Amino acid sequence: MIDAIAFKFQTGTQWMYLPEKYGNWRGVYNRLRMWAADGTWERVFTALMAQADEEDGLDWVVSVDSTIVRAHQHAAGARKKGPRQANRPTMPSAGPAEG
Repeated sequence: MIDAIAFKFQTGTQWMYLPEKYGNWRGVYNRLRMWAADGTWERVFTALMAQADEEDGLDWVVSVDSTIVRAHQHAAGARKKGPRQANRPTMPSAGPAEG
């Protein structure tokens, strides 16, 4: 079950394309949701971290790859209604302000 869940998140595939060797994808999905709701994952991770900490096996290096993060076009500042109007001409300033 854990291998099936790990496979899904490592590959990014949709649940329905989970390989048959892991069983019915609905069962895997439902088990993941149940374990998340009842705190099973939190208990597992806490126990694993405690064990690794006792063995000095923890290395707190975090790496975030933001190249896979995508935003909707509107979140990126795209206009929602039609094209932009032409910019008004600007006048050059008189120079830097004294101060």
